[in-house]
Amino acid sequence: MKEFLEKTFLTGIGIALMTKDKIEELGKKVQAELKMPEAEGRKFMNEMLKKSEETKKNLEKKIEESVKKYLEKLDVATKKDLQEMKERLDKLEKESDL
Repeated sequence: MKEFLEKTFLTGIGIALMTKDKIEELGKKVQAELKMPEAEGRKFMNEMLKKSEETKKNLEKKIEESVKKYLEKLDVATKKDLQEMKERLDKLEKESDL
């Protein structure tokens, strides 16, 4: 039952959107309903918190990659592109002042 709940709970991005307090609240509820020993319940909550953080990081990485792809498709200048142009312009200005 516990494994089923974990798999169901982790499906999708639901866990990534939950706060630490909500995960702890759910863990306590699951612990009570399944009549888990306290140590096992804490372990379950810690696993859920760890998986939540991992899921958040993976989701952020995927979103960042997607945004980067779309910006490249739109041919929008990035902050790095603008910084490089500024450096080139500064260099040209210094050379022209000589």
